[in-house]
Amino acid sequence: MMVEQSDRAPLLDWEEEVGRAEQNTAIPAPHSGGFLSTEQSDRCPKDKNDANNGWSSSPGGVGSVTAVKGRGRSTCPGPDGDAYASGTDEEGDCAFPGLSIRTRALPGWEEKDQIVSVFVVTFDTRSGNIVEWCLPQDINLEGVEFKSMASGSHRIANDFIYFRKGSFFGLACFANMPVESELERGARMKSVGILSPSYTLLYRYMHFLENQVKHQLQCPGQYSPLEAFYEDKKAVLPSGGNGMVTVCPTSTMVNRCMHPEMKITHPAGCMSQFIRFFGEQIMVLWKFALLRKRILIFSPPPVGVVCYRVYCCCCLANVSIPGIGSSVQEFRPFFYINVADITALETESSYVACTTEKIFEEKKDLYDVYIDNQNVKTHRDSLQPLLRINNADREKYRKLSEQRQLLLYSQEVDGDCTSSEEDLFILFFMEQNNRIFQTLLEVAASSDPTLTPEHVRAMGLDPQADRGFLVDLLEVYGIDVMLVIDNPCCPKCCYGDLM
Repeated sequence: MMVEQSDRAPLLDWEEEVGRAEQNTAIPAPHSGGFLSTEQSDRCPKDKNDANNGWSSSPGGVGSVTAVKGRGRSTCPGPDGDAYASGTDEEGDCAFPGLSIRTRALPGWEEKDQIVSVFVVTFDTRSGNIVEWCLPQDINLEGVEFKSMASGSHRIANDFIYFRKGSFFGLACFANMPVESELERGARMKSVGILSPSYTLLYRYMHFLENQVKHQLQCPGQYSPLEAFYEDKKAVLPSGGNGMVTVCPTSTMVNRCMHPEMKITHPAGCMSQFIRFFGEQIMVLWKFALLRKRILIFSPPPVGVVCYRVYCCCCLANVSIPGIGSSVQEFRPFFYINVADITALETESSYVACTTEKIFEEKKDLYDVYIDNQNVKTHRDSLQPLLRINNADREKYRKLSEQRQLLLYSQEVDGDCTSSEEDLFILFFMEQNNRIFQTLLEVAASSDPTLTPEHVRAMGLDPQADRGFLVDLLEVYGIDVMLVIDNPCCPKCCYGDLM
């Protein structure tokens, strides 16, 4: 399988699924020069339901949300290249069986809209990034002006950014418009964003935020659509609490290793692009993800596509066996970070994040694994062996590539639209993880808790090359087994009592 060298494109080639009324006014996709027209409009819409505002509170509008129920099937290209539903869920996104923590796995529970804040950030030539407007006015948004406008964004026309702010997650859309103004030094830059306790549903407001940042650039100071949006979607915070909003069941009901589906607007999805970008190195990232390492991805702007890679890294560690991972640090995405997040990162033992700031490479105490484009490296001697791709890794990647080719063949020849590349890739790693942990649990519960080379091979690992990985895995997850090393030349090292 060829590895794509470009750090940009295909993932940004997307079309948001919106109502027909919205499609007629939809802005061009970023790859064709950005969604922002450089010509200012003479018309500044004031009605919150104006199509140019990208949001409507009426049923079927961009702002309306329906609960996801049942298990659907993926979409596939129609005869004209458009996606048509083939058993999709009510959102129209692809359902990954066994991966979602939403209502298809938990009947009677649905994730609701929980917008805790909406804000506008602008670049001021004298003060730098500032929050120019927000609702509610008393919410603490310290630092959000840097999270929602990535360092280096002045060099690009537009971007979108996922980030984490305390216990909340955010999505912001950024745009840069040339203006004939000496005061603004020839450019007006703004971001419009929202905060929520979960990143699962943030994608639903991408189209609205894109239209609103365009609106704010063309008609600064007109906030009525944002005010109406917040009033319609605002969360109800528990009184006397700590500001947390409960939007999902307790961890006893949901496997903490599972991650919700993240809507990817590009028809090919993000996981397939992610794997094609890294090639065989995906197996290296998979091991670091399972070991709950601190993974930091560097990339210059635009950062939206890199936020998707953060999410995909988390998906590599999915396990559906109950109880696995309950005793380890939760593997959650931080998405975009900057120097203002250094203090928060110092206390984190496990995370995946991305940044546009090169200075992070020098702060080696903040991360275990550093990724620059397709270069994966670690400064920790104990992790160096995991960077080497062994024969078992190549075999797994070969099987994954074969399965993908078979899937594409069945879609082309048989018209099979019951599964997608996203299903294939995510389920491949989850089944691989399940096989490893199921074997380890069975051995640990047996009368002879000895992990033999045969066990290791059955898990799809190399008894020698993956020994260090297995040792770390057993320690991280607290599994008590004895590992037999397949190395007859060293009798004294045949057994390693782990845990």
